[in-house]
Amino acid sequence: MKGISKRWRMPDDIWEFMEPLLPRGKSRKTRRGRKRLNLRQVADGIFYVLRTGCQWKAAPPEFGSGSSLHRYFQAWVLHGVFWRLWQQGLLEYDELAGIKWDWQSIDGAMTKAPLGGEKNWKESNGPRQIRDQEKPAYRWRRRPAIDHGLGS
Repeated sequence: MKGISKRWRMPDDIWEFMEPLLPRGKSRKTRRGRKRLNLRQVADGIFYVLRTGCQWKAAPPEFGSGSSLHRYFQAWVLHGVFWRLWQQGLLEYDELAGIKWDWQSIDGAMTKAPLGGEKNWKESNGPRQIRDQEKPAYRWRRRPAIDHGLGS
């Protein structure tokens, strides 16, 4: 664990706050397969991925494999670890500084995704739509630019 800076590690007081919320694994006698990873190391890895936005497989190997980190993350979400961590954090902050529960505000913005979303109109057939809107000055119709194989 020497390669990663200490700023990417969870402080001791937060770990002591989080550790009781984690699900207990099976006992060593009933469990098969590999030994469980160090949960503190896994938590550091999960929060590293969440803070940096990197892919699970791109997490530094000091935290464990990316697939193991993702598997633990999914299990902890399923068991409500992060929800309870958030709740306990709010309660502790309320004791320390006080939260005005009777007045809360949510800030948000709704904008169009710059590159995302589906179009809700039909695909344009460009030249065909424009061509028949205005007749040429010589009053006879041109042949269609696209031959659909219907006539001859």
